[in-house]
Amino acid sequence: MVHRNARLTVHGRRILVARVLAGRPVAHVAAEMGISRATAHKWIGRWRSEGEAGLADRSSRPHTTPHRTPAATEDAVCRLRRERKLGPARIGPILGLPSSTVHRVLVRHALNRLAWLDRPTGQPIRRYERHLPGELVHIDIKKLGNIPDGGGHRVMDRRTAMDNKIATTDRRKSCKPVIGYSYIHSAIDDHSRLAYSEILPDQRQHTAIAFWQRANAFFAAHGITVQRVLTDNGSCYKSQLFTQALTDAGITHKRIRPYRPQTNGKVERFNRTLTEEWAYARPYISHQQRTAALAHFLHLYNHHRSHTALGGQPPITRVNNPAGYYT
Repeated sequence: MVHRNARLTVHGRRILVARVLAGRPVAHVAAEMGISRATAHKWIGRWRSEGEAGLADRSSRPHTTPHRTPAATEDAVCRLRRERKLGPARIGPILGLPSSTVHRVLVRHALNRLAWLDRPTGQPIRRYERHLPGELVHIDIKKLGNIPDGGGHRVMDRRTAMDNKIATTDRRKSCKPVIGYSYIHSAIDDHSRLAYSEILPDQRQHTAIAFWQRANAFFAAHGITVQRVLTDNGSCYKSQLFTQALTDAGITHKRIRPYRPQTNGKVERFNRTLTEEWAYARPYISHQQRTAALAHFLHLYNHHRSHTALGGQPPITRVNNPAGYYT
């Protein structure tokens, strides 16, 4: 990498070679270009031995590192990190190494962040991202408890909230119970992170199919043609009707390996964002109030909220710019 004060770039080295080949003395050309004769002779020598490729920058990394930590020691550091999830301050005393050395080893092997490791196996998580919107859409369901009229324990103390819950249920025995659970069905595009969610009463196959049809229409309205859908192994997604509904639309249905939610990690992370920034972001006094707030959150998420995986831009930016380059 050429530093900002470099006298010669690749273009300048070509000029140096051209002037010397024209018959001028190396010392004169070096003085004109503000470099030493030794530097000039170095680049001339590289050009004569390697041709045009010899004028390119080379890595400053040494050919050998005699004092580097032995490979067996590095393997021991990595093994302790994967198996016991220990940090440099704990691994160092066990192996008789400075914690700074342990940290450098962990960085070298991409093990310095526990968030990058699969907790059960200790193996680095392979992160992926499709190249274009619509190549893959993640779908998942988040279960949330309903809020009784007047609010739950986040608004009032638990005893009052429980009495309010019982009273609300008793008043409405003749109609459908209002206390129970809601199911947030969500679909998120792998490349752009454009998301679509609905609050539905259950997670049965017909409900999931109807949700996907509306989600597919949402993506189509943004110019996204869905090619694949990735789900977990929930009963609604394992049904033949759900797979057939996708197949009829020309969409391939993929399911994750059992007990591997990391594969569907983008929608899992979106579920966490839902709970933190919408469901539990503030106290609600009713289930209806929380439901009404979902549309505002989705607009904020898709059009205004910065996303770290998108260079600090909202998902709609990458929908309009699939290459993913931001200015």
